[in-house]
Amino acid sequence: MADIFFKARLIEAWGRGTIKITGGCKKVGLPEPEFKEEFGGFAVYFYKDIYLDLSLKKMELNERQIRAVMFVKQNGKITNKKYQHICDTSERTATRDLSGLVSLEILEQIGTTGKGTEYVLRRHKDAKDVIKTP
Repeated sequence: MADIFFKARLIEAWGRGTIKITGGCKKVGLPEPEFKEEFGGFAVYFYKDIYLDLSLKKMELNERQIRAVMFVKQNGKITNKKYQHICDTSERTATRDLSGLVSLEILEQIGTTGKGTEYVLRRHKDAKDVIKTP
């Protein structure tokens, strides 16, 4: 069937559409969609929030980091001290985990090191800012 669609110029090439869809989602800061065969058909699941438990697990975050991202999602920010408290961990581990989240561009560090430093969710570009219409 794909060959017929290709010859009719309805598709570019076999398998390229899924790559474009996945790339487009990543480009606007959305989680990769899930492609599933179900009920004898094909389904694509899109998620609007990159900060879902499933997406964070796919990024190979540890449970403390996932807990912290969920905390920031709900409360707007987190500090190293608060991270230590909610994750029951040392300052060193909290610093390493938070730095990892900043490196992965999930959190953004506000302020320099020390008491005044807070971490917030990194702002992703809006789809309308990235996708240009002709």
